[in-house]
Amino acid sequence: MKRTSIIILIAGIAAGMAACNKSLDKLPLDSPSSETFYKNETEVEMGIQGCYKSLNWELKSTRPWPVMLDNTSDISWNRSAHAVQELGNGTAISTNSSAEVAWTQCYKSIGRANFLLDNIDRAADLSEAYKKQVIAEARWVRSFNYFLLTELFGAVPLVTSSITLEEARMERTPKSEVVNFILKEMDEAAPDLPAANVGKTGRATRVAAYALKARVALFNGQWQVAADAANAARAIGKYGLYDNYGNLFNYTGETSKEHIFSLQYMKGIITHSNSNFLSSRLAGGVANEVPTQQMVDSYECTDGLTIDKSPLYNPAKPFANRDPRLAMSIALPGSVYYGFQFETHPDSLRVWNYNVSPAARVPNTDATNVYATFTGYMWRKWTDIKDRTDDENCEGDIVLFRYAELLLTYAEAKIEANQIDESVYKALDSIRLRAGMPTVPRGQTQAYMRSLVRRERKVELANEGHRLFDIRRWKIAEKVMKGPRYGRSRTTWLTSAPTLDENSSPDYSNVSNASVMRVIENMVFNPNRDYLWPIPNIEVQTTKGLISQNDNW
Repeated sequence: MKRTSIIILIAGIAAGMAACNKSLDKLPLDSPSSETFYKNETEVEMGIQGCYKSLNWELKSTRPWPVMLDNTSDISWNRSAHAVQELGNGTAISTNSSAEVAWTQCYKSIGRANFLLDNIDRAADLSEAYKKQVIAEARWVRSFNYFLLTELFGAVPLVTSSITLEEARMERTPKSEVVNFILKEMDEAAPDLPAANVGKTGRATRVAAYALKARVALFNGQWQVAADAANAARAIGKYGLYDNYGNLFNYTGETSKEHIFSLQYMKGIITHSNSNFLSSRLAGGVANEVPTQQMVDSYECTDGLTIDKSPLYNPAKPFANRDPRLAMSIALPGSVYYGFQFETHPDSLRVWNYNVSPAARVPNTDATNVYATFTGYMWRKWTDIKDRTDDENCEGDIVLFRYAELLLTYAEAKIEANQIDESVYKALDSIRLRAGMPTVPRGQTQAYMRSLVRRERKVELANEGHRLFDIRRWKIAEKVMKGPRYGRSRTTWLTSAPTLDENSSPDYSNVSNASVMRVIENMVFNPNRDYLWPIPNIEVQTTKGLISQNDNW
């Protein structure tokens, strides 16, 4: 049997499944027939909601895929023996289950979009404007899935309509053709989408279409296209930077003007367990996904210099005078996390619990539990203390596109085109000033600006699912995904700062006591293989016409 075609066909038939979207009523579904679906606007609405719902999938367990994706890069780590960890340390094989999930879920989502597009004409009494909007939304969902597929797997079958088993002899389409398809789709879909939908981020808008176009163009070296698309999104004027970076990723900021498109969650409909897997032992979590020492050392000091160049950096107090986004994104030793004093030194046997009044001393499982954070840090991003008592049933939305990324896309595209002007500096300044960092010194070289924008992407977008794609397209994965993945020493500080290269990747060879750091695993990376994930082996074996596996898998 041809497994991919079965997924696409069956997923398309199931396209009317009700979805979770906080801006819409939940609609009942009574097993509609693929022969009659869609009859009316109610069923069409259910169909497009099914398309959006199909974006909510997990690489592992009940964690949204963008949060898990950074564990396959250099900035985060998944401690469990799982397929995600294998993708992150270079030991994966062609039967890797997480790669198979990504492939399967993207094509399932594409199937839903194709089914809706093929059958929307069955519905009677749709207004022309509504019909055009739904078609544009389905094209956005389909295009976003093709973006993921091409970045993860390279050339993939381009399927643009529902197919039968007899028709399913799919060949892989060159990545460049799929990219051009996405760009064309967004050009055509954008005019039929609402300009913006601030505060209700579960449906595609014109800004979301331009944002997707800008990202795809940037990732594929089309600098002018990327810059123009980012500018088109910004010119609509409905979105902007939210004042508080730290609150962008919890319940306080999830309806902010910065969020352009988000995965939607709601208790009783669909939830995730971020709070449980990202939070500390003392907070009731399992400390499963944690930031690395390499990530922590990438943040600048408050003077705008990296830690190996700044006179403000004190190895004995390594978190002082640092980019505020460090403490906003990562729970650091000595901070308060989920209402508890967060300490990982083995002598810190009791710490303060501030969740009670008056505060009380409690046993410190973050120092004594064998499965406490292996790196000495926790992710603060995507956690909220409101979830502490129900941490496997979280409903916080997960942002896929936000305004700050548009600014970074615009800046990087202009830098790579060597068109560095005041607009580039202002784009970067606005992000840095929002975080409490100084502006960018004017008159810099292309090399300096390239290094800066890459560092800004690393720290601004940390734990949002962008890093794997960045290190691949910059061709630095073979450097940053090889060798030790570090956690901090629990008992002492490093004697000096590591040296950071032009990509803000730390090198600890100059640190006299670097051996005190915990090596949580050793990564391997084969540049002739690992810039793409393996196409699921079962697809290669059972789908005629799919041609060969990716090289060396």
